[in-house]
Amino acid sequence: MKLYVVGLGPGAWDQMTKQAVDALEECDVITGYEIYVDLIRERFQHKNLITTPMKKEAERCHIAVKEVLKGQTAAMVCSGDAGVYGMAGLVYEIAQQYDPIEIVVIPGITAACSGAAVLGAPLIHDFVVISLSDLLTPWSLIEKRIACAAMADFVICFYNPSSIKRKDYLKNACEIILNYQKESTMCGFVKNIGRTGETGRILTLDELKDTQVDMFTTVYVGNSKTREIDGKLVTPRGYTIT
Repeated sequence: MKLYVVGLGPGAWDQMTKQAVDALEECDVITGYEIYVDLIRERFQHKNLITTPMKKEAERCHIAVKEVLKGQTAAMVCSGDAGVYGMAGLVYEIAQQYDPIEIVVIPGITAACSGAAVLGAPLIHDFVVISLSDLLTPWSLIEKRIACAAMADFVICFYNPSSIKRKDYLKNACEIILNYQKESTMCGFVKNIGRTGETGRILTLDELKDTQVDMFTTVYVGNSKTREIDGKLVTPRGYTIT
């Protein structure tokens, strides 16, 4: 009996690891957010699939742990990597309320990496990943993290950059960065990574500031060295080129 916490990657079947597929094949029960379970529903329709809607993360974890305690092998699925804004941490926390079970985290390709590959090579040097969602983190703390990252000249990758209730959050983030970086700083974003309708765009920080994106978009703000090379976003690491 064990509980797998599985990162599905960006969404495409061929971007899921063999380790993830093997774990799901072993499972009796697969739980997860309904949108993520839908990514694998056709392949695993013979399994017991249990879904919960958004904001029911804790309930999802309780369900998964209880299934294991019933004698089932279960999986909690997440998009991207289960340990990067995924469910792995919450699973460990909630499992402490029950008898001990074996928990195995299966990594996946997180959006920062898969989106970067679409744009080119923006994450070759030091970078940070920041979520612009303030559901679990106060906006004042998010602002501080953005400012510190921009001041230190990190490449910044934004998760959850916008939503219906947070339409101006990316604009606000860009304005903070503009206190430390030039308007001409090269940026990019990718929408629907690894899924139908995948699109990417390279633009300046000034242009990004007034661009509308959604929750299915990952945004990249380059550092002072990031540039466009043959239509791709590239951050040089500093090698001497001869």
